[in-house]
Amino acid sequence: MCTTYLVSEIIREFDDLDLIGYPRLVRLNPNIPWKTRGNGAICVRMGRRGGGRLFAGEISGTSVFAFERELPGPIPDDAVERLSSILETYAHFHEDKTNPAFAILQRKPSPSLYWRAVRGLVTLPEVERMVTGLGETKKYKNGRGLIGACSAISWMPRDRTYEVITYRERSKWGSPRRISDESVKGMDTKTRCTFNNYDYLNERVAIAPNSPCPVLFGIRGDEPGDLLDAMEMIDSEDIDRWHLFLTNQGTDDHLIRKRISDIGEYESVIVAGRVTREPADIVGGHVVFEIGDGTGSVECTVYEPSKQFRDVGRTLTLGDEVRVFGSVRASPRTINLEKIEILKLGERLRKTGNPACPKCGKSMKSLGKGSGYRCRKCHTKAEEGSAKVVKVKRELELGHYEPPVCARRHLSKPLSRTGVVGNDLASLTRTRP
Repeated sequence: MCTTYLVSEIIREFDDLDLIGYPRLVRLNPNIPWKTRGNGAICVRMGRRGGGRLFAGEISGTSVFAFERELPGPIPDDAVERLSSILETYAHFHEDKTNPAFAILQRKPSPSLYWRAVRGLVTLPEVERMVTGLGETKKYKNGRGLIGACSAISWMPRDRTYEVITYRERSKWGSPRRISDESVKGMDTKTRCTFNNYDYLNERVAIAPNSPCPVLFGIRGDEPGDLLDAMEMIDSEDIDRWHLFLTNQGTDDHLIRKRISDIGEYESVIVAGRVTREPADIVGGHVVFEIGDGTGSVECTVYEPSKQFRDVGRTLTLGDEVRVFGSVRASPRTINLEKIEILKLGERLRKTGNPACPKCGKSMKSLGKGSGYRCRKCHTKAEEGSAKVVKVKRELELGHYEPPVCARRHLSKPLSRTGVVGNDLASLTRTRP
C-alpha cells in the first residue's frame, strides 16, 4: 500500500502518547532486487512530551504537534497488538514484494546498520541479532521488512532533508489527481529551499506520484517551515491529511567513492575514469559507453527513462575524462548513471578527405576501414591516420550534468543542494532518436 500513510494511523491509535520529533522517512539501497518500488521505511518516535512543540501535520482538520525531546516513560503493554492491527488493516499481503514488519525499540541499534542498509546488503538474521534485547519485533511473510524498519530507527543523519506529504480523501484513491501545473511552477519559482518540483524540459509535475496510492503530492526541501508555505501555494483537490517528514532523500547517502576494480554488487558508486569505448544506442533507447581508470573498465548505461540525460552519454568521445555517479547493476554489469561530471574533454576529429600522395600529389584511395590508403597512380601506400581531418567543436561543457527532474532517484542529491550550477541539458544539440 503506502508506508507513509500509516503515520496518521499510528498517531491516531497511540493518542495516549506524544509524537517526539518529525516522523522519519528513510530510503534504503535502491539496488536490492527484492525491494519495494521506493525501498522506503518509516520511523515514528512516541513518548512523553518535553521541550518545545513543532507543527508536524494535520489529520482531517485536527492539528498534529511533535515535541522536541522525550521524557522517560514505559512502552504500553499492548503496543504490539495495536500496531499489528494497523499494519494488518492496510498492508497488501497479496503483493509479492509486500513483506512487512515492525519494531518497537526502546533504544536505537548501531548507526552502522543504516549505513550498511543504504549502501550494501543486510540479511534478516544480522538485523535480528543487532536488535535482540532492544524491544519487540513482528514479521509477516518472509519478514524482510524488519531490515527496513530497524535501519530507519538506527539512522543518525549526517545530511537531511524534509518532505511535506499530502494525502487524498479516501473516496478519490485510484482516480486521476487534480493538481494545477501553473501553481506548481509558481511555487517552484517563489520558494527558496525546495527542489525537484517541476520538470520544465518535459513539462511534467514532479511532486505527484504516478501510482494509485493515497498520496496527493509531496514537496521536498531543506527547511520545514518553507515547506508549509510551499504546500499552501498548490492549487489542488481537497487534502484529507498531511505530515512533515525528516528524510534522507536527496543526500547521496547511498554513494561510495571507488576504483573500478573495487566495485561490488548492489553498490552505488562514484568512479572517475577515461572513456575507452564510444557511446552507442542499444535496444530500448538506452545509451551505453565504457570507462577505465587503470584498475579496470566498466560499462555505464544511461537508461531511456532518463530522457534528455541520454544526450550527455551520446556526446562523449574516446579520451574524455569523467566522474560518474550511479548504481551498479549485477547483470549485465553496468553503472546506472544518476549524475556525471565532465572533467576533461578529449579531441574529436572529423575526416574531410583522403590524403594526397606524398610522391605524385594525387588523391589516394581508401583500402577499407583501418587499412590505410594507396595511390591510384604510383601505388604508394599511407597509414590510416594520414587522412585530412578538422577538429570538431564539442557540444559538451566541463562541469556537472544531471537527469531532468522527472528521472531523478529519491536518494540522489540534486545539484541545487550542492552549490554547483549544473550544465543545461537543452544546450546539447545532438538530435535525439
